[in-house]
Amino acid sequence: MGASFSALFFDPNWSSVSVQAKPGLGDLPESCVASIIAYLDPPEICKLAKLNRAFRGASLADFVWESKLPSNYQTLIEKVLGDLKENMGKREIYARLCGTNTLDGGTKKVWLDKSSGGVCLSISAKGLAVTGIDDRRYWNHIPTEESRLADKSAGVGSNFLLNFFRGNLRLYFFIKHFVIFASVAYLQQIWWFEVDGEMEFPFPVGTYSVFFRLQLGRTAKSFGRRICNTEHVHGWDRKPVQFQLWTSDGQHASSQCILNESGRWIRYHIGDFFVENANALTKIKFSMTQIDCTHTKGGLCLDSVQIYPRKYTGRLKHF
Repeated sequence: MGASFSALFFDPNWSSVSVQAKPGLGDLPESCVASIIAYLDPPEICKLAKLNRAFRGASLADFVWESKLPSNYQTLIEKVLGDLKENMGKREIYARLCGTNTLDGGTKKVWLDKSSGGVCLSISAKGLAVTGIDDRRYWNHIPTEESRLADKSAGVGSNFLLNFFRGNLRLYFFIKHFVIFASVAYLQQIWWFEVDGEMEFPFPVGTYSVFFRLQLGRTAKSFGRRICNTEHVHGWDRKPVQFQLWTSDGQHASSQCILNESGRWIRYHIGDFFVENANALTKIKFSMTQIDCTHTKGGLCLDSVQIYPRKYTGRLKHF
């Protein structure tokens, strides 16, 4: 790899001297380069792949990407991707898992954080058990473009896999674009508010944080500007909302919060749980309640429940 070249230098006596150029990065063996970049994060690997042919070739090595995959990635493939081509390389498996994959009829989304390889999940409002959800006097499913798996800020650097898939644009765009649930649940008014959900999944070893993504008020666009109607928001400042989390191995977490910020999407932290055995399915249950029969509650948008590794590299900002 790499080619040497000669340069002619002339001495005062007009005699020419042939000088061998010093070795460059292109002269490094691909195996050595691959051993080095295996210690880097995926975005860094992709940037280095643009240096020269040696780095690009090294960045395609299976063992480089296998080290980035979760330890139980074979189980994740069966759960998330289903049937895969037998000859699919590890980098393509990593890319497929980084895409937002659909489970349970589109009510759940699963993807890998592109930088850390951590497993992230999102469960839409339609995948939750909501008191009175089928009664249109209380709830409606409204179409929206604001039901996001991650805020816009989490898309920074989301095209880092472009370097590997210039010949497969379909897969590249599948990875790059945000996946949006078609609707959110909008509460008009109700006395007894309770939302429950559960998820069983082969989580890799680690600590995970669980959030409800909520907004007070109903948003729309007027003359290209985002506006939020808070006319029907009421009852949430009377008592705190209680969030709870349980796992199949006996872990429990709870928190309380007064909902008093209108007009923006906020992730309310339910709690954390820890996974010790990546080879077993971890079942988690979670709930959100505000039981107060003296005041009605209304004007709430329920988007989803989201689960992230504690060291999630995507920026969890409010919308």
